[in-house]
Amino acid sequence: MNVSKAWTSVWRMALMALVLILGLGLGQQALAQADPDREIATAVPSVDADAWRQIRSGETGPNFRSSRFDSNYNLINASGENWRQLRNRWVSPFGLIAIGGMFAMIVIFYLIFGRKRLDEPRTGRKLLRWPLMMRSLHWTVATLFILLALSGLNLFYGKLVFKPLFGDSAWSGMISASKLVHNYLGPLFGILLVILLLRLFKENLPKKHDLVWFKKGGGMIGKGHVDAGFANGGEKVWYWLLATAGIVVIASGLVLDFPNFGQGRDTMQWANIIHALGALGLTAVALGHIYIGTIGTEGSLEGMATGYVDETWAKEHHNLWYEKVKDQTVTEEQLAADRGSSRDGDQATPRTS
Repeated sequence: MNVSKAWTSVWRMALMALVLILGLGLGQQALAQADPDREIATAVPSVDADAWRQIRSGETGPNFRSSRFDSNYNLINASGENWRQLRNRWVSPFGLIAIGGMFAMIVIFYLIFGRKRLDEPRTGRKLLRWPLMMRSLHWTVATLFILLALSGLNLFYGKLVFKPLFGDSAWSGMISASKLVHNYLGPLFGILLVILLLRLFKENLPKKHDLVWFKKGGGMIGKGHVDAGFANGGEKVWYWLLATAGIVVIASGLVLDFPNFGQGRDTMQWANIIHALGALGLTAVALGHIYIGTIGTEGSLEGMATGYVDETWAKEHHNLWYEKVKDQTVTEEQLAADRGSSRDGDQATPRTS
């Protein structure tokens, strides 16, 4: 037993050391990204103080102008420089701090509290929580979200991470692939997310008992379980973040995805800033959502994987919903028999909420 505890302590110390190293690495990347003067000197060596005075005054020659027919727009302009500095000095470090900070919080929380186990033994009786259509929609949206997050992070930070590691050729291929994935899957994600939000709207309307849920920290403060309907307070916060910030990210992404509808460069620059801020913030919060729905809480992943949750889980986490549907429980034997005969257990007991 002592040996087991010792190994657990070593493992936790090693994990904390890894988090510290990652934090230091992210800090260095943030400092590198926040140096726009060094970046502009590398990208366009001829742009110096005199050149910027010419650009701001409009006294630029043909070398600074767009080559498009009848265009008088400067390729290098003060507006674009303001956008670049805002992106590099504020937005980029914000993303690293938000995502890195959330990851560190999850690790620390897990080391201190561990996994949230069920207080009572499982009964073996199941309740249908997520029908097949909802599970398919959820996993499709979740997969698209992850692909967009990874490709977006590569577009935002890949130059600092992968270019030095793999060289220009491999990095350019990664960027091209990320751009294609991001541009083409983004609109599809937006459509499916709106459908998902509409489907879950009724279950996520705020209720009075949600305030108590927050006051008790979702059950971590005080004794006993806190009341929750089909969705608890934390799940409702995630829903409304997707319904607000998520819609803003989708709208700004469409502005960037389809630049042929008359929007100017200033509009595109602001859309880029808004899109990045919203997407980075949602990615950070999504890490917490993924943790709670997988290793953080016993029994949560089962519901979205099979559609069914154990009666004990329903009582402890969503007691108000359980009271409405408790007469619809089915045994594991019944589910196995239904799957064996029809291979569609979702039709055995339709959910009502």
